[in-house]
Amino acid sequence: MSAGSDPRPAPVGAFEAALANLTDDTLAKVRRAFHAALHRGDAVHLEACVHCGLCAESCHYARVDDEKQSLPAYKLDLIASVYRRDRSWLGRVAPHWVGARDLDADTVREWVDALFGRCTMCGRCMVNCTIGIDVPTLVRAARSALAAAGLVPPELQATVDRALTSGNNMGISRDEWVETVRWLEDELRAELDDPSVRMPLDEPNATFLYTVNPREPKFFPLSLMAAAQIFHQAGERWTLSSDNFDLTNYGFFSGDDGAAATIAARLVASARELRTGTIVLGECGHGFAASRWHGPSWMGAAPDVTYRSVLEIVCEYIRDGRIVLDPTRSSKRFTLHDPCNLVRLGGIVEEPRTILSAAVTDFVEMTPNREQNFCCGGGGGQLSMTRFAKRRLAAGRVKADQIRSTGAAVVASPCHNCVDQLTELSKEYQLGVSVKTLCEIVADAMVR
Repeated sequence: MSAGSDPRPAPVGAFEAALANLTDDTLAKVRRAFHAALHRGDAVHLEACVHCGLCAESCHYARVDDEKQSLPAYKLDLIASVYRRDRSWLGRVAPHWVGARDLDADTVREWVDALFGRCTMCGRCMVNCTIGIDVPTLVRAARSALAAAGLVPPELQATVDRALTSGNNMGISRDEWVETVRWLEDELRAELDDPSVRMPLDEPNATFLYTVNPREPKFFPLSLMAAAQIFHQAGERWTLSSDNFDLTNYGFFSGDDGAAATIAARLVASARELRTGTIVLGECGHGFAASRWHGPSWMGAAPDVTYRSVLEIVCEYIRDGRIVLDPTRSSKRFTLHDPCNLVRLGGIVEEPRTILSAAVTDFVEMTPNREQNFCCGGGGGQLSMTRFAKRRLAAGRVKADQIRSTGAAVVASPCHNCVDQLTELSKEYQLGVSVKTLCEIVADAMVR
């Protein structure tokens, strides 16, 4: 569904009915959109799988069940089989010889279940593939085809639509956002006993525009206050926008390039209006990837702004002595979760470790970690798709086992989607851990 489509989400029952009664016109639309979404390099990857099976151990879904549909190679073949049927000579004349498959109703229904419901596009299969097949990009291409035909699970589509119509995925009004920022500013002044503390809105010529996951003002105000406290202590000249503050982009997950471009362009528009050349992206894995790596492609050109993670900024503050931390303030053991889109697919690998090592005395790594860390299961739009919640929590057992083995009391996670999933996993698997963002941990350790 594009940015100009009807923003009202279809009832869940209507989605099931649409899948059960797919028309030839709908199937043709999926097929056209699928081939339009593929680039030359994608075609090479679709034909490259050697079926070695190494990807099975890399996927958190495949590790917790015995269903073939969870195997990355199977999901890849679901996509490649349609490509072979339409684009290869043998696929057209002898489809069974090359594993080619018609894009019929059964295939589309299996695409929805496997590519939306059994994949977070985390990329761990890609980095462990012997030939580096870019499975996340191919999965998103197939999701794009489904999106073009209105076949995105309605809970995920509703999140995209809400962002398009209200400006953020939580549906927070401008007045509510401004009122929340002013309230948090008063709270922070009182907490620090410092009337000079500010949470500036719409200040031109600031060093950077700070953007957040809207779950912060809605449910996790301490995260937003923590970032403001850090910026204040560092003497930073920063600003928020009263119009565009949401760094999340669920068009990335739904596969809708038009929606994704609209959402990404809003932050650029606010940065230009406020005459700042830098957008600092708060603690959100997919929001970072969507803006910094994918946004220029969706928008059709590289914007005249620089994107940076707040973790890069905080690292610089620590290095340059603009903030001073006392790691002895907490005696608890901490471990670090690596958000897939921030670390494995985003390149922000050592910054969270530098920050955590400076902020606490007992930091224990998960095994494996960094680019090899397992997905928590909350990405790919899974948290919004309630129909797959049971499967999502089951796949999260891999992450729960990682956390338990560290003996940590606190899990640091620089991503709010991951925070939500990790909090659910703590309850589901009785881990007894708390989950905090890195800015919160830094604010707790900061010497004023």
